[in-house]
Amino acid sequence: MNNKPRVLKAFEALDTEIQEQIKLAYPEGFKDHLIKFMNKDGEYQSGLPFETDDKYYLVKMTVAEAKELIAEDDDYDDDGNLRDDVREEFEERYEDDDDFE
Repeated sequence: MNNKPRVLKAFEALDTEIQEQIKLAYPEGFKDHLIKFMNKDGEYQSGLPFETDDKYYLVKMTVAEAKELIAEDDDYDDDGNLRDDVREEFEERYEDDDDFE
């Protein structure tokens, strides 16, 4: 088990930089990568895992929310894939970032 701080947030509440890195990590959308977890109240929720060098993120979202996020995001094409020009821009922006792998 890693000792990184765990961050549980909604996608919209994350910094733009983290959102962009998540898009790079999941260029074909989020819905197929969601995991189920139990919250502090013992209720099951779903979320998208994402890890940087110093934090472990669990981005709260349902399958429906994951689909809606991609459908409404201009960074993704009509098929739900990250547009090539956006991917290249993000890759250039974060290529020297040690947090992103």
